[in-house]
Amino acid sequence: MSLALAPTPKPKKLNILGATGSIGRSAEAVILGAPGRFEVGAVASGRDAKNLARVAKSLGARFAAVADEASYAELKAELSGSGIECGAGPQALEQAAVAPADLVVGAIAGAAGVKPTHAALVAGLDVALANKECLVCAGDAFMRTARKKGVKVLPMDSEHNAIFQALGGEPMENVETMWLTASGGPFRTWSAEKIAAATPEQALAHPNWAMGPKVTVDSASLMNKGLELIEALHIFSIPAEKLAVVVHPQSIVHGMVSFADGAVTAGMANPDMKAPIAHCLAWPERVATSVRRLDLASLGTLTFEKPDLERFPALRVAMAALRAGGVMPTVMNAANEIMVAAFLNKQIGFNDIAREVEAVCEEFARHNATAAPADIEEALAVDHIVRESSRSRIAGVGR
Repeated sequence: MSLALAPTPKPKKLNILGATGSIGRSAEAVILGAPGRFEVGAVASGRDAKNLARVAKSLGARFAAVADEASYAELKAELSGSGIECGAGPQALEQAAVAPADLVVGAIAGAAGVKPTHAALVAGLDVALANKECLVCAGDAFMRTARKKGVKVLPMDSEHNAIFQALGGEPMENVETMWLTASGGPFRTWSAEKIAAATPEQALAHPNWAMGPKVTVDSASLMNKGLELIEALHIFSIPAEKLAVVVHPQSIVHGMVSFADGAVTAGMANPDMKAPIAHCLAWPERVATSVRRLDLASLGTLTFEKPDLERFPALRVAMAALRAGGVMPTVMNAANEIMVAAFLNKQIGFNDIAREVEAVCEEFARHNATAAPADIEEALAVDHIVRESSRSRIAGVGR
């Protein structure tokens, strides 16, 4: 019998886009908790130069890029003497995205993350995706590039990652239904009248997850689940009619797959983004994490409910965009991002988000072509047009 130890895996080279956000912070914890398993080449963020410099030094990155050119001087000063190169602006973001790597984490929030993440695909790099807009805004073009380049898009969102694991490599023709679970957010048990009067502070009080403000509001409206249905359509190349949502307030089951023979597999874990992040970073291997272990006996009960599309019309609006396909997910996503920002700025009410997003979608469909954007540039052009149109509506809301 040989007593030789298994060889230590060669460190996986990573670039992290969105290194200072909630995904980036969790990724940093996973990487630091697995010494020798990862090597970070480049990190990037939107405008938080101080924290970007801290992460770059913490992870030993060789290059740091900030999207906001006005933040360059601060980033350069914070990195002074570290030997870490830095840059600012869209070109610097793309430089960070295409630096030599085995895997690129795409976690820059919003439409700003689309171009640099797509650049990683064009460079032939695998991507662990945590940016919804890449697939909701430009899913057809994004996945077409991935197929053309023969690269992998690993799902880092907890729900899609759970489904990815629950699939277990089964062929898609064996899948009957994919279930995305929703926590129900802070308003799950609220009356329609109380939801209509909800404040930004109440919408941001999520019971299970600590996320950025935009994602948290989307969770409160259930719009996030609609966006995730569109993501799943592209990630798994599955027809819309095979996708479903169930409300699961404990956030223990993150996704399920129902197969043609009646069997159902589920991806389960305590609500901690380090679990799906670690799975993507190490895939096809695994690394240990500090995620609290699941104790089903202590939990006692897991419950499930149908989503209420009357109290949460944003999910209905997103599902309509999913069924319509073409450019409508792009339109819906852009309008939603503007309306969520307006709600957070207390310019519109909570129910105005879904109402105005639906109105923007209907207006666009009446006056414009509705085919899917041919490429990333066209998707971003539509995104820009819809954002401007959506902004122009805000002042008139409620009048």
